Amino acid sequence: MTLAPATATLPTPATLPEQPATPTFAVAEFFAGIGLARMGLAEAGLRVTWANDMSADKRDMYTAHFGDEHNHYVLSDVKDIADAGGARGLPRDLSLAWASFPCTDLSLAGGRKGLAGKHSGTFYHFTKILHDLGAHRPPVVALENVNGFATSHGGEDLRAATKELNGLGYSVDVLTLDARSWVPQSRPRLFVVGALQAPAEEDPADRNTFLRPAWLNHLFEDDELITHRAALSESPPVHRSEGWTELIEKNRRNREGTELWWDDLRQKNFESELSDIQRKRVEDLQKDGTPVYRTAYRRTRKGVPAWEIRRDDVAGCLRTTGGGSSKQAVVRIARDGLKVRWMTPLEYACLMGADEYTLPTRTNQALMGFGDAVCVNAVAWLGKHYLKPLVDGSLQSRG
Repeated sequence: MTLAPATATLPTPATLPEQPATPTFAVAEFFAGIGLARMGLAEAGLRVTWANDMSADKRDMYTAHFGDEHNHYVLSDVKDIADAGGARGLPRDLSLAWASFPCTDLSLAGGRKGLAGKHSGTFYHFTKILHDLGAHRPPVVALENVNGFATSHGGEDLRAATKELNGLGYSVDVLTLDARSWVPQSRPRLFVVGALQAPAEEDPADRNTFLRPAWLNHLFEDDELITHRAALSESPPVHRSEGWTELIEKNRRNREGTELWWDDLRQKNFESELSDIQRKRVEDLQKDGTPVYRTAYRRTRKGVPAWEIRRDDVAGCLRTTGGGSSKQAVVRIARDGLKVRWMTPLEYACLMGADEYTLPTRTNQALMGFGDAVCVNAVAWLGKHYLKPLVDGSLQSRG
């Protein structure tokens, strides 16, 4: 199966360049968006010194929050950077290259075009820049994407990406983290970590299947690939099943969202589009008497619009506001009935672990910015327990 044009395959260096003995902890953040990866990496002691994205709205949010005194945000399509020999503009002391490249072609919603797709295929522009860095190539790279990256085209897309990184000298590890280990949002994501110096392997008899479930085994068991399963000292917290109601109540005390409830007509339309199963769910939640909050998506089932309310006390996965079904409604369920409204930018920020983020005045700009970002907490955990130790040498190297 052809996953990318032949020109996207990069030549393999004959010898691996030596890396600086003293790490700088400097990071180049590709597809940076509004900078949530930067926030998580900073918690781990890794500092972004160069960032890139092609969205002016996201760049504006980034600079409004972080300030632009260093002016390191490059507003450009990564393809144009690669084609123009963009490696010349990157810092030469990088310890890590981070890339949250677009998930559009790796998800069901995007048609599963995979790495051959227009959006997710930008991965190859990223690796071209790595190649062009030559001796200044960072010792560690990290990719972030949806879990569908592991199964796209029967696993061939992840295999192709691994082979590409292998050709650049990196051994590859793959693990999955879900934002709901830290915040009340179901947001599973795949993280690919490449290392020029592979760390020690975890004990096969004590493998962490929470981080690396069985559906990733196909990659590690492929003899044609160079992979590793790093022995990490800690496992992330167990997934949460509650916390959304608490988050809403906390913000309500600050009057967030109190004036946004839909009017009676719109609310009755919402209730009319609940199935019998959904109505029974509402009735069960009303029995306790204490008001609770849930999120809801509007779906189309057999051509008929229907609202579906989550059963648990966590939000569904945040998305960009590309259509009606991508937006989540907030539903207050109490004995005196229902109240419904759209989720607010502050709630988006809190669900991404960015409670103190500087919010823009335009609601849609905020929802787009947070909707395709990465959870700060997940990045911070990965940075503290894997990326930083890998960079500074405290994670034992493979013998």
